[in-house]
Amino acid sequence: MSKLLDGIKANNFVVLGRAGIDLYTDPGVATEDAETVTVGLGGSSANIAAGICKLGGQASLVTRVSDDSIGSYCIGQLKRYGVGTEYVTPVGGEYRNSLAFYESRVEGHRNVIYRNAAADFQMDAGNVAAVDYGKFGALITAGTVFAAEPSRSATFDAFGRAQIAGLPIIFDVDYRPYSWPSPEVAADVLSRAAAQSDMIVGNDEEFGFMAGGIDKGLAKAKALAEDTATIVVYKMGEKGAVTFANGEEIHTGIWPVEALKPTGAGDSFMAGMVTGLAEGQSLHDAILRGSACASITVSRPGCAPAMANTPTLTKFMTDHPGPTDA
Repeated sequence: MSKLLDGIKANNFVVLGRAGIDLYTDPGVATEDAETVTVGLGGSSANIAAGICKLGGQASLVTRVSDDSIGSYCIGQLKRYGVGTEYVTPVGGEYRNSLAFYESRVEGHRNVIYRNAAADFQMDAGNVAAVDYGKFGALITAGTVFAAEPSRSATFDAFGRAQIAGLPIIFDVDYRPYSWPSPEVAADVLSRAAAQSDMIVGNDEEFGFMAGGIDKGLAKAKALAEDTATIVVYKMGEKGAVTFANGEEIHTGIWPVEALKPTGAGDSFMAGMVTGLAEGQSLHDAILRGSACASITVSRPGCAPAMANTPTLTKFMTDHPGPTDA
C-alpha cells in the first residue's frame, strides 16, 4: 500500500491515452433537433488529466494528435486546463483525432464516437521512451490505449519503464467494444494490463467482461486485490462501489443528483479519487470524493468542461444532504 500511496501523494501524474474533441447538444435536445452544438475537450485520458489539474494536482498527457486544426484544438484545450503537453506529439497523413457526438440528455441518450485511423493509436515506443518518468509520482492509463497497435505495445513498454522508475500503475479498465478487433483479444489484453497494475478501477460490466461473465465480476475484482493489485475499485452505478484493499471491503454509496447525461462520470471519479488520496484522505473518503466528482460531471454539459474544480467540489459536498448508504 505504501508504494502506491506514496506515489499518489506526489500529486503529479503521467497519463497515457487519447485526447479528443466532443460535440454535444444543448440540454434536452435530440441530435436531429439540434441547431447548435457546443465543442469541448474529451477523451478518457485527457478528461482524467484535466480533472486532476482542476482539483489542484499536476498531470502530463502522453499521446498523439492529428497534425491539423483539431489536433491543435486538443493541445490548446489541454494547456487551458493546465495539463502538460510536452509529450503530446502530432502525427500527419490520414490519421485523425477521435470525435464524439453526444446528447445532453439521459432518456434516449445517444453517443456516437468516430475512431477510424485514430491518431492516438499511433503512440509508439519512441513516444513513451521520451518520457522522464522520474518527474512523476504515478502513471495512469485508460484501457482504450490497448485496443490497437502500436499503442498497445507502447503502453506495456511504458508500464515497464514506470515500474523501473518506481512509479505505481493506476489502470481504469474503460472497455469500449468498438475500438477492439474482438472481445477475445480485449479480454486477454485487459487482463494482462490489470495483472501489472497497482490500482484498478472499473465497473461491474468491465470486471465481468474480463472474468467471462458479469456474475463473476465481483469475484474477479476481489481476486485481483488478493493477488497482484493493492487497491481494486468495483463500481456499480447507482448502487455505489465496493473497494478491495488490505484484505478489507469498503462499501460506499453515491451522491444523488438530477443527471443531465451519463458521460464523463468514470473519468471524473478517477480524478477526484486520486487527488483525494494525494491530499491525505482515507481511502473511504477519497472514494466518496470521486463519487461526488462523478455526480457533478453528469449534472452539467460536456465532459472536461463539466468536471469540478476545488471550490465547486467543496460547495457540492457541503450543500448536498450526503451520499446514499452503502
